[in-house]
Amino acid sequence: MIPKGKLLIIGGHEDKGEVAGENLHIHKKHRTTHFEILGALISRIPRTHHIIEIIASASSIPDDMEKLYVSAFKEKGFTKVGIIRVADKKGGSDSETIMRIKSAHAVFFTGGDQQKLVSLLADTPVLNAIKNKYHSDEHFIVAGTSAGAMAIPEVIITGGVIGSALFKGDIKIASGLNLINNLLVDTHFIKRGRFARLAHAVTLNPSCLGIGLEENTALLISEGNHAECLGSGMVIMIDASSMGATNINDVDDNTPIVVEDLKVSILAEGSCYLLSERKGISKR
Repeated sequence: MIPKGKLLIIGGHEDKGEVAGENLHIHKKHRTTHFEILGALISRIPRTHHIIEIIASASSIPDDMEKLYVSAFKEKGFTKVGIIRVADKKGGSDSETIMRIKSAHAVFFTGGDQQKLVSLLADTPVLNAIKNKYHSDEHFIVAGTSAGAMAIPEVIITGGVIGSALFKGDIKIASGLNLINNLLVDTHFIKRGRFARLAHAVTLNPSCLGIGLEENTALLISEGNHAECLGSGMVIMIDASSMGATNINDVDDNTPIVVEDLKVSILAEGSCYLLSERKGISKR
């Protein structure tokens, strides 16, 4: 079934321009925060008041994260910003929470630990309510930033070593929230040097398209397939569906992984891409 709602996956917090301890500098002519990206989208929804529900369960400091996001969204003019607290599986069945999701115009997953977020929400009535609203309401947006974005697909990266070569066991893959399939998402992509990590992940899962999101950058996914790049950075797409020779299934723990013919695309603001067809298109 084609979902009527939209997914907004965001690459993370505003870039400070330098990675601590490294000589990597990111220069940008214009910075667009994730609050601006989501706020601009919600503003298009034909409602007098827009309700945003924030789920900060992925964070190790959810109280601080909640205050940050409520304040930031209110600064953008959104007065109805709520907090949904899911601290355990029991919280994932809360009837009041389910009713709030049914009334919301957007649900926003903050950053933190994607595996923690999935462990709290997977197979719960709360997640089912989010999925049902996403599939049935054309004005509903499910958004996530950083770990909140990484948790959204069916298959997710939960961790990995970033070294000078790829080795077996360097990547950790698990099941996600399953709001969309055949994608693997990585965030803070340029700043944290995660190209090799995402390439490793899609080589192991060639049916999944790799999406590397830089900070202050997002993909807006409509109808489960049409993706538009928003924000001030880039999105790197890695396609392993037609890859050439690789030793990834045969190597031991001490032999570097080799893979040929990965297809890479670079998107910038306004670029559009069909996820299933794995090709760029003109903006509609």
